[in-house]
Amino acid sequence: MRSPTPHKSAKVELSLAQEMDIDCPVYALPWPSFDELYPPTLEAIAAQVISVIKEIQPKGPYRFAGYSSGAILAYAIAQRLLSIDETVSFMAFIDVTLPANPLSMSQAQIVLEMVLDPLESLDDERFKVLEGFAGEGSIAQLLEKAQQVGAMPLSRDFHSDYLMYEKIAQFQRALQLYQMPALSVKVHQFYATEPLLSRRARQAESSMDREASSPMRGWDQVLNAEAIHVVPIPGNHMTMMSVPENRRVLARSLSTALNSSPTTYLCNNKRSDMES
Repeated sequence: MRSPTPHKSAKVELSLAQEMDIDCPVYALPWPSFDELYPPTLEAIAAQVISVIKEIQPKGPYRFAGYSSGAILAYAIAQRLLSIDETVSFMAFIDVTLPANPLSMSQAQIVLEMVLDPLESLDDERFKVLEGFAGEGSIAQLLEKAQQVGAMPLSRDFHSDYLMYEKIAQFQRALQLYQMPALSVKVHQFYATEPLLSRRARQAESSMDREASSPMRGWDQVLNAEAIHVVPIPGNHMTMMSVPENRRVLARSLSTALNSSPTTYLCNNKRSDMES
């Protein structure tokens, strides 16, 4: 599982699944619609996804892997399955930091931080312009401004971008409001060994917080440390997936963990069409 993000990342994550050597099938689940869920909650989104899972595998045990914030949705899915006496035998997090407390960010600010900040075409000067604009404007206005300052090409499909980024903002809001329970599961945390700081953090010359810098990524605040198995992967949060050499290390490590876990019929990795 993963959070909705741009199309290029979807291809990278599909490559990860193709490079894995495992003894069970890997299913990529479609991102659920939020249209009938307003405001959407992570629990409601999880319920939608479970209905799809059960069409493929009606009974557990289940195994799940998730990249970035999409793994939080996988955790919510596991929570719901465990509540109805299903078995979740494997949980893999791919560089997943425990979510912080809810932030008072507008949807435009969420899109700026999660989508526009990583763009190579956005330099610090234009980021500051958009940062000041995001606090007052809507997502549509922010995207229009990003095109005006050259951070996004004018040829981009504005309507499609708006719908995708609105979904990203809705998902992040649901994630921020999710009350993280302590589940009776063991977690493999495949963590990136190199830091990835946001533009705002770099400008402020601030260091990563404890959660982001710890191999456990803060999950020892929710789970017993003994239940978290950490596995280092070269690269940062982005390059551990995008650089082929790093991705192959991740694929081998994830395959080893899956092949040594209890036998199941479903490996739920990331969907190929929902892009993080």
